[in-house]
Amino acid sequence: MKRLLPLFILGLIFGLLLPASGSAQSPFPNARDDSYPLLGLKRAKSSYERARSELERKKELFEKQLISNEEFESAENTFSDAEVNYQQSLLVLLFEQQFVSIKRAVKSQTQDSKKIVRVTLDNTSGATAEFAQVVNMEDDLFRSLQPDVIHNIYVSLSNDDGAIISSPYEIKIEQLRNGSPETVQFELLQDLDEVTVNIIYGNGSSRNPKVYLEKDATANKVLIQSERFSQEIELGSSATYGLGLELFSGLNDTYKLEVLNLPASVTRYFNEQGASGRISQIKFTESKNNISANLQISLPDRPTDDVPMDKPISFYVIAVPISQLDQINSRLNETWTEADINALEVGFVRLEMIPRGVGRLVIKAPQLYNEGDGESPVEFTFQVVNEGSRRLDNIEFELDAPFEWEKRIEPAIIPSLGIREEKTVKLYLTPPEDISVGRYETRMRSTSLSDSQPVNAEDKTFTVQIAAQASVLGTSLILFLIIGLVSGLVFFGIKLSKK
Repeated sequence: MKRLLPLFILGLIFGLLLPASGSAQSPFPNARDDSYPLLGLKRAKSSYERARSELERKKELFEKQLISNEEFESAENTFSDAEVNYQQSLLVLLFEQQFVSIKRAVKSQTQDSKKIVRVTLDNTSGATAEFAQVVNMEDDLFRSLQPDVIHNIYVSLSNDDGAIISSPYEIKIEQLRNGSPETVQFELLQDLDEVTVNIIYGNGSSRNPKVYLEKDATANKVLIQSERFSQEIELGSSATYGLGLELFSGLNDTYKLEVLNLPASVTRYFNEQGASGRISQIKFTESKNNISANLQISLPDRPTDDVPMDKPISFYVIAVPISQLDQINSRLNETWTEADINALEVGFVRLEMIPRGVGRLVIKAPQLYNEGDGESPVEFTFQVVNEGSRRLDNIEFELDAPFEWEKRIEPAIIPSLGIREEKTVKLYLTPPEDISVGRYETRMRSTSLSDSQPVNAEDKTFTVQIAAQASVLGTSLILFLIIGLVSGLVFFGIKLSKK
């Protein structure tokens, strides 16, 4: 029993020192090699070459039957483990050296105004000089790992909030060889000048650089966009069309803005957003490829032959390089088609306006105050005028007269009233019997329709003053007394003068 105890303790210690079967193993035989993969590769390569030499030696001995089959199989197993370890070391370093870079990210616009981004990716992976010295680049094992190829690259575009703004949402590149860049194309779902390019590749490596998009200089034009490209505008008023100007040119940086096909009776001018002065030319700089401008237009007060109401009018804003001004200056008053503008190869945007009129009901009353005797109707006269730009229909009047007063309007309803037309209306207010002396007010509201929309005039208040009625008998007596008094004074004056 005493002899067995030391053997048991020795076996227990030996078992504790052995690694547990089935536990995860590092690809490197030395724990420090995890932090220094190039040193691990050197160690793995050395072990691999020793195992290969030992296998070749054992093979010769085995063929000469100088060693047993078990020894030869042990050498094979050792070589196999060394080979796997060497491959793992190579893969670790290869994945560490993989890198996908962005060569270009170019933004352009199609004929149907879609924004396109083309991203060119390049495999810039490369082993260091020391790595090249450790590994024979022509080695079959090394070449089988395809060190110059990165597999399964996933690319997408996102904004600052992390939302994907590319269509398709993600593009996969099966493999990217060193020295053979690949270009992927996206449609921008949100028009931005800066985007984040999300790249996932290899064994899960990822990059998310934020890039400023180049402009496709081959277009050689200014692209124009307007969010409010179609507007309904009332006659006699103004409207603003916001314009976003974006340069896609490597040749020109100064352009002139012109409006084509806008009626001559409509005034127009351009100004830069945030500034009050008018502009006709714009200049881009290297740091400023986007300019925001406004087109301001004003319509005449009344419909004209070239500005009919309720009919859409299409026109164009174009940005012409200064060098091409002579091609259009002599044709500004012509009617242009979209094909004519496309032939100029300039940037343009199609805009639309729909002139609308609106009636304006105005009541002009020269007299809002009158006196009455309490018996006869009190009359008021006023004018109903349409000072708007559209016909007024069904003009009605509503009176809030004092209690028991009779009210009458002639005419009670005006069927229609044209632009700048006016009608005379009479209002009659009759007080009830035994009306008290005092001031009485009647409020009048006027309503109408213009293009099926309600139009109201300012309320008017008519005031009637009822005065007290004088007594006829009392007035006669006072008159006779005055006459008698005057006669008496004259009579006595004559008598006194004779004495």
